[in-house]
Amino acid sequence: MANPNKVKGTQWESDVRDYLNAALGLVDEYGKFLDPFDAHNVRRPAQEGSADVGDVHAVPFVFECKNVKRVSVPTFLRQADVEARHAGFPYGVAVVKVPRLNVRRGKVHFSVPTWTRVRLALGMSSRAFADRYAFAASLRGLDSGKWYMTTELEDFRLLLADVRALRNAR
Repeated sequence: MANPNKVKGTQWESDVRDYLNAALGLVDEYGKFLDPFDAHNVRRPAQEGSADVGDVHAVPFVFECKNVKRVSVPTFLRQADVEARHAGFPYGVAVVKVPRLNVRRGKVHFSVPTWTRVRLALGMSSRAFADRYAFAASLRGLDSGKWYMTTELEDFRLLLADVRALRNAR
């Protein structure tokens, strides 16, 4: 029998992938890709070798998806950054399930450096960026390495669409 925690984690990864593909209009009413070769399709990559490449790829983001009782966001973000580098993506974020809530209410956590890089890529002020995508800051203690920015998956969907539109315009 499969490890129940592994099953829960895999289901969360699939839920995140399926939600974003539907919300971004990349699948039909049956959940099938409109264009299976579109690089913008959100996917769960196969793990290869010792260099983990993250749980879900939503170009240009790598997600470290977590469905856990004990949340350690700074640890998850360090892991996401490493996995984004392994995958060759510029941004790594953690997507954490909120118990008993719909997938769109999942929390998407950004390290402050990643949040700043995405904000600058979009050419937005801190206030405009935080307001448009409903970010909240978690500033815990004096160690800025433990600070992070959080939004919900539903708001992240808009951010992802805007980042992709900017990249396509170039």
